[in-house]
Amino acid sequence: MDNRDEIIRTQMDVISTLINNNMRNLGDDLWPEKPAQPVRGQKKPETKAAKPQQTAQQPQQEAEQETPPEDINDLKAELNELIGLDGIKKEVNNLINMVTIHKLRQQNGLKTVDMSLHMVFTGNPGTGKTMIARIMSRIYKSLGILKKGHLVEVDRSGLVAGYVGQTATKTSAVIEKALGGVLFIDEAYALNSKSENDFGQEAIDTLLKAMEDHRDDLVVIVAGYDGLMEKFIHSNPGLESRFNRYLHFDDYTIDEMAAILDLNLKKGQYKLDDAGREAARQYIIDANTSSISFGNARGVRNVFERLLVAQANRLAQSADVSKEDLMLISAEDVKAARETDEKMIAAERAQQSLIQSAEDTIAELTALSKNIPVKLEPPKTE
Repeated sequence: MDNRDEIIRTQMDVISTLINNNMRNLGDDLWPEKPAQPVRGQKKPETKAAKPQQTAQQPQQEAEQETPPEDINDLKAELNELIGLDGIKKEVNNLINMVTIHKLRQQNGLKTVDMSLHMVFTGNPGTGKTMIARIMSRIYKSLGILKKGHLVEVDRSGLVAGYVGQTATKTSAVIEKALGGVLFIDEAYALNSKSENDFGQEAIDTLLKAMEDHRDDLVVIVAGYDGLMEKFIHSNPGLESRFNRYLHFDDYTIDEMAAILDLNLKKGQYKLDDAGREAARQYIIDANTSSISFGNARGVRNVFERLLVAQANRLAQSADVSKEDLMLISAEDVKAARETDEKMIAAERAQQSLIQSAEDTIAELTALSKNIPVKLEPPKTE
């Protein structure tokens, strides 16, 4: 690295430090406590068939526990009770029927056509992709396709390492953990980076080999945005041949998002008064159309959590709080929650502005470095 490059690198480091400090101070000014992290996907209604499923954070021994398969009719009923997702419900029921007939033909000694059970889920964040993946893992176990029927969820960071030779080992360990169940790869298109020294392709190659070697013991579901996922699948003949079943997840309608909020309120033993209900619906409408990161059911979950915070702040000022007070969320709470939301959105936009300003400055410095010679004075000596 010559002296000119060193100067530019130092300038960029200083700019980066200043931006990070400004962003951190801005966040501290707007909210003293860290906001709750969004919950991915829609919460599913409680039914007799519902049971907890393994995620990447849960102990592996939970997945290894031998439990009897659930009744397929109970699982279909649970699926059909979900809010929205009409197209997905139809496709899953079609798949259940196909697998059922496929197995009956096998049992009766009839020829069967090879059927790929790996799937591509496309759609925006918060549209229920992870939730349906969990149900699919249980359905596959119920149908006798998978032995364990657990779900292991990862993204690029869970598969790709930073050095040569480590990615295959890291990906293989995740695959081993998922055997007998479903491996769910969120934002899978991120594996297909074309940059130098990127090991995403090594993860893809390892995954494709495992899908062939464990075709009777592993189902892989990849998920992400529509266009990006199509480009990802069509970028590799191996991916194209193994993933030929697409499920598209539409955004939730306003009525469906209002129903999701009602479901969260009911499960938490809360209720809105009439004025609060109308205000909450308008809150969802405005947040969904104006927020830069609302996120469908994920956004509704955030609205619900902010309503609880607003109610708690209001009740904390009262000397006498009844059971009815603890359950009721008012229009006043909705208004307070919206004000908090607006501050968060303003901070998010300010952060984006700072980042864009930094990128513009770096671009200008880079352009200048190519045209303006840098003359360094020799160090002074005594």
